[in-house]
Amino acid sequence: METLTIDYSKRRERTELILKKVNTLSPIPKVLSEVLELLNDQYTSPHILAKAISKDQGVVLKLLTIANSPFYGLSKRVASIEFAIMILGYDEIRNIVSALSLMESMKNKSDQYLDQKNFWMHSYITATIAKKVAMDLGLEKSGEAFLAGLLHDLGISVLHRFMHSDFVNISDLIAKGVPFLEAEVQVLGMDHQAVGEMLLKNWNIPEIICGIVSHHHAPNLSAHSPVLSSVVHLADYMTQKLQMGNLKWDESLNLDEHIFTNLHFKDLADLGKFIEGYKEPLVGQLESLRYLI
Repeated sequence: METLTIDYSKRRERTELILKKVNTLSPIPKVLSEVLELLNDQYTSPHILAKAISKDQGVVLKLLTIANSPFYGLSKRVASIEFAIMILGYDEIRNIVSALSLMESMKNKSDQYLDQKNFWMHSYITATIAKKVAMDLGLEKSGEAFLAGLLHDLGISVLHRFMHSDFVNISDLIAKGVPFLEAEVQVLGMDHQAVGEMLLKNWNIPEIICGIVSHHHAPNLSAHSPVLSSVVHLADYMTQKLQMGNLKWDESLNLDEHIFTNLHFKDLADLGKFIEGYKEPLVGQLESLRYLI
């Protein structure tokens, strides 16, 4: 037993060394970096911010797509970046731009082991469900729920791009029946939750988001926000339950029973009725993905 512990520890050290280099290998796109810098300046006007965002029409389209998506919760259609900034506020714009920055930086080619389009579709659907669930349950920080939902599986994409041979080894173990998280620990000394958390900390993403990503499979372990972690966990589960935006990597995902207490559901029937109410709106949500991914 001691030998295995030492072995896993060495594998973890190796993984950590590789991850420390990831943020230098994948810098944030220039426009998004400039926007984040402007957002950190309290004197930046909506006009100046909109002008910076508008330098990249791809970013404009994605930001407006997110703002106008059926699940995002806005009552008015957002037709311009400046209006989006006014109606959403700087914190929400920062959440979206941070998410888009990481999505752009982690782009990779699809192969037999991971379909990138399906991966980001799952991430985006999880994000929008998480935001809507947070709003429907009357929780604060629905923007953080969105960002954490979008980035919850970032570790999987990072492994696929920067540690591909390890990703293949993990996939081979999974094909032999080893559970996903266990296979990751065997190969890397940590799972994709820890990988995502470490990378996000390197990117100076807020601690609350890092904590949710780190424990989205076991939300009650989240020291900073077990409730928001439960929201993201439920959103992740719902993509599998409804078979919309689901990801192969989550096929063995089990619902953590702590969410009944954390999110105040009476029982499985109560939760099932809640989930079913999201089925029809998700169809429209999937349609909007054509412009985002």
